Amino acid sequence: MGLIKQLFTNCAYPQGRMGRAMLKFMNLCHAPLTNWGLKLVNIQDGWTMLDIGCGGGATLQRLLKRSKDAQVYGIDISEESVAKAKKVNEEVLDKQVFVTQGSAEKLPYEDGKFDLVTAVETVYFWPNLPNCLQEVRRVLKSGGKFAIMVEVVDGDSMWTNVVEGMTAYSPEELKTMLDDAGFTQTEIHRMKPSKATIIGIKG
Repeated sequence: MGLIKQLFTNCAYPQGRMGRAMLKFMNLCHAPLTNWGLKLVNIQDGWTMLDIGCGGGATLQRLLKRSKDAQVYGIDISEESVAKAKKVNEEVLDKQVFVTQGSAEKLPYEDGKFDLVTAVETVYFWPNLPNCLQEVRRVLKSGGKFAIMVEVVDGDSMWTNVVEGMTAYSPEELKTMLDDAGFTQTEIHRMKPSKATIIGIKG
């Protein structure tokens, strides 16, 4: 169990060789959830978008493919993640894709910058989630969208016992938190067996 716990704790903060392996794994395994969730957003050309907890950088690529002339930003607390995301997007790095190290608690972007913010399999690890949601709302444009994509939707999930520092939220809990943070028209979309996308709009 110790090795398994160590491996999956690298979901939260990938580091070292095991972290690099986890980033490759996440880039592949998050694809179905991400592609489904992004279809629900109705992304437009020319958008400026941010992926928080960008991990290995695959979501940045997927965002870029869906919006002609887009600018896509990624942020992650892990140095290993930032390095991987930069490498995966090196052809467009610092032209259309911009990756930085940082936390959802204090986003290093100006107010009203983004048309869309995404969070794929990452809100489980955000400290003080209500404060982080206020930060997301701050950096969104009026009418901008926030899309949370999760696969672990049960607070009693076995994953919370295996992955250190992980908190699972039900889609209903996340919707309530978005409502409380001032998001409007919040919607829950589900795909069996346990995938969910929760979308809110900055009013």
